[in-house]
Amino acid sequence: MQIREGIVLGSEKPVLFAGPCAVESLDICLEIGSKVKAWAEEHGFSYVFKASFDKANRTSSGSFRSIGMDKSLEVLQKVGKELNVPLVTDIHESYQAAEVAEVVDVLQIPAFLCRQTDLLLAAGNTGKAVKIKRGQFMAPEDMQFAVKKVRSTGNENVCLTERGFSLGYHNLVVDMRGLPIMRQFAPVVFDITHSVQQPGGQGGSSGGQREFAPFLARAAAATGIDGFFIETHPEPAKALSDGPNLIPLHRMGDFLKMLKESWELGRKYQDFAVE
Repeated sequence: MQIREGIVLGSEKPVLFAGPCAVESLDICLEIGSKVKAWAEEHGFSYVFKASFDKANRTSSGSFRSIGMDKSLEVLQKVGKELNVPLVTDIHESYQAAEVAEVVDVLQIPAFLCRQTDLLLAAGNTGKAVKIKRGQFMAPEDMQFAVKKVRSTGNENVCLTERGFSLGYHNLVVDMRGLPIMRQFAPVVFDITHSVQQPGGQGGSSGGQREFAPFLARAAAATGIDGFFIETHPEPAKALSDGPNLIPLHRMGDFLKMLKESWELGRKYQDFAVE
């Protein structure tokens, strides 16, 4: 998947999609983006800055959603220009695709919306790269049909993202078999952050178990996938969205070092098979 010249998901260099969960302010986005970019370069990742302009699927209607679409897109545009990095953000409605595509390089389809045909077609028709999260209710092999919907527009720039299966009772489980299965259809990214999320686990908001993030990250990296998705924040406890499962910003350098070492080992043995 071509993201920008020199940044290809599915190449011999892993791609890191990372940033805050939501656009909170320009200052926070620049602080996170500049530090993560430096660490990504140090440890051999291509970097794409991530932040959502709207959190349309929060557990409670009283939870933070957005500072506003126009203001958020303005922040993203400034971050991309100042840091010279590509951008990814979510879209939730078909009408958003064209406007958001004027600002970002990658359109992300949220997991709950991965079967929405009109949304997938609208994203594909922009010509921008499309990153589809596997629905918590979807079998890995069924994600090929979401990929085909995007490609039916003539847009071949599409990838899939794993974020865990929903078993109810505020718990998600990652089946590592799903990574090589989905990789038959498109490059695959592992969403470290939301794989340790506990949807609705704090009553009116989601909880998380970030202590398990290193274990799942290393396991996914060892399968030899193409990229990683990580949300981070200088003070997770004060983040406006998904704080319990965010990686603290000051730990990101060490986290990426660990992740790259596991990924290199996985790539070394990715063609090993038992027939």
